[in-house]
Amino acid sequence: QVQLVESGGGLVRSGGSLTLSCVASRRLFRVNRMGWYRQAPGKQREFVTKIHDDGFKNYADFVKGRFTISKDNAKNTVYLQMNDLKPEDTAVYSCNVVEIRPGERPKEYWGQGTQVTVSS
Repeated sequence: QVQLVESGGGLVRSGGSLTLSCVASRRLFRVNRMGWYRQAPGKQREFVTKIHDDGFKNYADFVKGRFTISKDNAKNTVYLQMNDLKPEDTAVYSCNVVEIRPGERPKEYWGQGTQVTVSS
């Protein structure tokens, strides 16, 4: 089992920046992908970005050019650098990891989330 703990959320003014971190509780064997999702009040959770084991990155259109995902395999950590934040970015941001262990089906893990609030 893997616990994912996010940090770095908070309150920021429109146009500001935040960096989120997500740390896994143990060394991950092989990570298929690591990503970030968000859920705003009254809305469904939506995809934000992900990074694959080969480093390839995907971004939702609404964050392209503003958010950057990165990872540090040695630290079992994935980051989300968020620039030029807008009020509509207000949400709980959760990290997601898919791990592949030999002889097992891929397992998906979720963090509890960290609140990001952007004031206008």
